Parts: sequence; C-alpha cells; structure tokens
Amino acid sequence: MDDLDRELLSALRHNARTPVSSLAAATGASRATVSARIDRLVANGTITSFTIRTGHDLGEAGVRAIVMIEVLGRMADRVADQLRGLPQVRALHSTNGKWDFIAELEDRDLAAFDETLRRIRLIDGINTTETNILLKTTKTGF
Repeated sequence: MDDLDRELLSALRHNARTPVSSLAAATGASRATVSARIDRLVANGTITSFTIRTGHDLGEAGVRAIVMIEVLGRMADRVADQLRGLPQVRALHSTNGKWDFIAELEDRDLAAFDETLRRIRLIDGINTTETNILLKTTKTGF
C-alpha cells in the first residue's frame, strides 16, 4: 500500500460515493489509475464494502459504546464468531495487551443496550469486559 492507496482510502472513508473523477482530481492521478487502484483494493480485501451513513446514523444513534473484552485461553476465534453475529456490533477489533478485542456497539436505547451487554457477557470464553459509552463524536474516518 502506498501514499495514493492511503489517500483513496481516506477519501472513500469520508464519502464512499465520491466519483472516480473527483478522486482523480484530488490525488493528481488519472481516472484510469484511480479506478484500477480501487479495483485492486477491493480484489485484495482491503476494501470490503462501500456504504453510506445518514444523518440519523450520525446524530440519533441512541446508545453507542466501545467494549473492551478479555478472552479466556484459546477461545478467541469462537468468541469473535459469536460477537460478529450480533447486529449491534458495528466493528470488532483484535488488539494486544490486556484486552483481546474492542467491540464498537450501537443500540436503540439504554434498555436494549443493557440487554446486548448481558448477552455479550454470557458468551462462553469471555472473562471480563469494560464498557465506555460514547457521548459525542467530533470526527469520523481516518
């Protein structure tokens, strides 16, 4: 991955519907080069999907949080499979240090969020969790 790839990923994180011609103008690359790079990033799995976020998603999401998760022994794959199966888990990151996973959660209200946390804590192989509710987002993307 080079600087052009990183520029394209950054622009697409900000707006996944940015036209190739606009990406080309912003990066100084040709349209053919930008199109080929995006195709390659999709083919090699760097880009797995294109999506949109609505004003509702950004401003009225109910409850959003991150949950740090410590897993017992060698159960990480099993735990990750179960977490990926929960629709409230918007992203799941593996990490090093004390926490094995960081899950980004979103739910409609506190009662539903409490139930989601209860379900997560009951997953066989999870040793402990720590949850932080997100209050305000001032920047998204990388």
